[in-house]
Amino acid sequence: MDPMSLSESIYNLIPCDWKEPQQLPRYSSIFKDDIKNEIQKSKSAMKTMGPANVEKPSPKDFLKKHSKDKTLPPKKSFERTSLNVAKKPPVPRRNEHPVMGLQSEKNFINTNVADIVMGVAKKPKPIYVDNRNGDKHDLESSGLLPKYIKKKDYGVIPEYISKRNQEVKKAQEEYDNYIQECLRKSAMKRVSDEERETVLQGLKKNWEEVHKEFQSLSVFIDSLPKKMHKQRLEEEMKQLEHDIAAIEKHKIIYIANK
Repeated sequence: MDPMSLSESIYNLIPCDWKEPQQLPRYSSIFKDDIKNEIQKSKSAMKTMGPANVEKPSPKDFLKKHSKDKTLPPKKSFERTSLNVAKKPPVPRRNEHPVMGLQSEKNFINTNVADIVMGVAKKPKPIYVDNRNGDKHDLESSGLLPKYIKKKDYGVIPEYISKRNQEVKKAQEEYDNYIQECLRKSAMKRVSDEERETVLQGLKKNWEEVHKEFQSLSVFIDSLPKKMHKQRLEEEMKQLEHDIAAIEKHKIIYIANK
């Protein structure tokens, strides 16, 4: 270890002149002048000290009374005509006297009795009570009456559903026609039910024959030819089962004409 670096060295007791550390140069941005020019441009050149010099108002332009009140529109005069309201008879004058001594031949008692006897009895308003205190409520507006089943169009298929069903039916017919046209262009032939049944029975017969041959194999298969023969029979049975399942699944079968 260097003995000069120790704090208890005798060389450290000798006083030495203190030197001020050298300062680094101050940072100055290269955009300082551009920013200063932009600030000078944005400053207003007409700024002055004190209040702004504006034109003083004239003493004659003072606020007058009711000068800011809103004026109502003029009243409209409504005239009664025969279109809206019938004119009432004028008020009789002072010198006009009513006609006296007029008597009606109508028997109001008999007329009222006849009206009551021939009249239809007033039906009570349907109500319902919802508690034991007898609170009554209107039954028609409660939603408890089956109003909808009494409508004329109740149970009738809406027009938009009928229109949609027709569109679906038309689209299905167009699709069927398109399929028939594609089959006709590609010369596809539909297999009849008799041919399909014949092919199905033939496949089942072939599967039985292969299965019988598979059952006839020996129990011990110790040679390579026997293993290959067994593998070939298993593949044939699997293919026949796949073909039988496909034909049984699809009722309609098309074949391409070669």
